[in-house]
Amino acid sequence: MVPLSLLWLPILVSAVFVFIASNILWMALPFWHRSDYGKLAEEKAVLDALSSVKSGQYIVPCADWRKLTPEQRTEMQSGANALLLVRNPGTFNFGKTLTLWFLYTILISIFVGYVTGLARPIGTKYIEVFRVAGAAAVLAYAFRTVTDAIWYGKPWKIVIKEMIDGVIYSLLTAGAFGWLWPR
Repeated sequence: MVPLSLLWLPILVSAVFVFIASNILWMALPFWHRSDYGKLAEEKAVLDALSSVKSGQYIVPCADWRKLTPEQRTEMQSGANALLLVRNPGTFNFGKTLTLWFLYTILISIFVGYVTGLARPIGTKYIEVFRVAGAAAVLAYAFRTVTDAIWYGKPWKIVIKEMIDGVIYSLLTAGAFGWLWPR
């Protein structure tokens, strides 16, 4: 077993690699994620309707499905439904968000280090560390949005792109751990 105290460098380096890669994928490559979000035809009307709603997560229509009559269920299922994340007021602190994202990548790297440290001893060859760290990282980064497609209807096209991002992050994480694994 390798203690986490010996893995601080691969944890930090892998988090930095993922942070840089994610910024490139989301901000510097406009063709990759820019089209993931559509524009509503009546955007102003929707924003006006949401102007008094407090920040939170909502589902529309919101009903206790156990109490609905069959007719009410049919009516609700024949129309649109939506999941909303509302930020009101719509202020966005880019610095805070990037800081939280970086802390999240460190947290994932800590868990990747923990799992890899349990599975591989000091002095393990690069490729063996790469395999374990990569498998742990892909679970965290690549599969985190699959449930959104299954349960909430997030388009699979977008989920697949986010999974590709996750595989890239996982390869970088695995490479950092393999490279900087204690000898």
